[in-house]
Amino acid sequence: MDVVKERSGQRWKVGVSRNKVYTQDLEVGMFVSDLDKPWHLTPFPIQGFHIRSQEDIRALISHCRWVMVDVAEGRDSLEYDQTGAPSFARRTSRKASPGEVVQLPPIQIKRPVNHDTRRSLKRELRASGSLLVSAEDAVRKVAGSLRNDMVPELRPVTKVARQMTASVIRNPDALLWLARVRRHDDYTYQHSLKSAVWSLVLGRHLGLDEQLLTTLATGCLLAHVGKAELPRELLANELQLDPGQYREFRTYVERGARRLEEAGVPRGVVAVVRGHRERHNGSGFPAGVRGDRIPLLAKIAGLVDYYESLIAPRANYQPLSPAQAVSQLFELRNVEFQEDLVEQFIQSVGIYPIGTLVQLSNGQRGVVVSHSPRRRLMPKVMLMTDTRQQPLKAAKMVNLATCNEGRRLDESLRVQGCLPNDTDGLDPSRYDVTGAESRWNLRRLVGA
Repeated sequence: MDVVKERSGQRWKVGVSRNKVYTQDLEVGMFVSDLDKPWHLTPFPIQGFHIRSQEDIRALISHCRWVMVDVAEGRDSLEYDQTGAPSFARRTSRKASPGEVVQLPPIQIKRPVNHDTRRSLKRELRASGSLLVSAEDAVRKVAGSLRNDMVPELRPVTKVARQMTASVIRNPDALLWLARVRRHDDYTYQHSLKSAVWSLVLGRHLGLDEQLLTTLATGCLLAHVGKAELPRELLANELQLDPGQYREFRTYVERGARRLEEAGVPRGVVAVVRGHRERHNGSGFPAGVRGDRIPLLAKIAGLVDYYESLIAPRANYQPLSPAQAVSQLFELRNVEFQEDLVEQFIQSVGIYPIGTLVQLSNGQRGVVVSHSPRRRLMPKVMLMTDTRQQPLKAAKMVNLATCNEGRRLDESLRVQGCLPNDTDGLDPSRYDVTGAESRWNLRRLVGA
């Protein structure tokens, strides 16, 4: 029997039978669910994916003799109900079909910078604990000025963007940890802040210099300020817009870009704001330009904005787990997002990003505190419960990559799945990331 699940505007038909297929017999469209070797020993960034091209088949042939294929695994796109489609969902323009694949040469960074980690996670947490509060306050003030038809004061936003950039350069994990464990009810501002952090982590990984990183972070922080000019009732029902409302909603991008231009914001920042909803195949807005016309920083902003939309909890929306969101991004490579940028993002944040609540195969629960790009499915986890899911008096660290050395695959301790952010009994802010219950209150640092 097939099990049908609906998720984020798509119907997933999960097949119950799997066939062993030799790689030379693979065809485009098949769903590869397992390999003849551990996933982390291959370059494939997610566990389970649809074969999209002959290049995928050639890559599989070069690494595997055979794979397991889900025979009934299929994905049927649903036509979006115009009264209930999420605003971040894939909506196509007349310029491109939703499945159109656009191939471009790999992204080349001129004079990439190798940013060495210069500060420990704990020290950086102490130094940057108040940054997100300052960033949210600065963005709120800009939005308030626009709402009151005043010229916004943008120096605080630029200042905090520089501070966020410096923090991520010193240690890419600290600000991401703070953003992920911070609990807050205001979706709009939290979305901008977390998107800025994701963008900095990816930009650092790509080798962008400090000036470009600051431009990127500033653009992400300001990307949604145009919504301040939209009716409040429209934003309150952002996930349930009819076609006319959605047309009005889309104007927030150009509204924000125009007001920022009038305020004298640098062109690079405005380009990020104006381009963060454009898509690689031309299906985005406001201009519907294609990948080779979208500035790199805007491409990064668009990718992280979409990813954060998928995983962020909010009213009337069940978020995807980070692993599910990564899978969806992978399916969109060279359709809505450039392929190598998607793969670099997965390398930079992992399948299970820092701050992700997880359950291990032995029943213990915890939170991911770091990951290795070479061992994507084996992060370092801070355990907060025992195998019966009872709280530990003091958290314990386990590095899945090292603890499984010498073990057979079927005996390995691994991540069984992601857990919702509000899972009872799992509050990472009670602990520091050395594994001991915190003597310094992280809640004060993250503003929870």
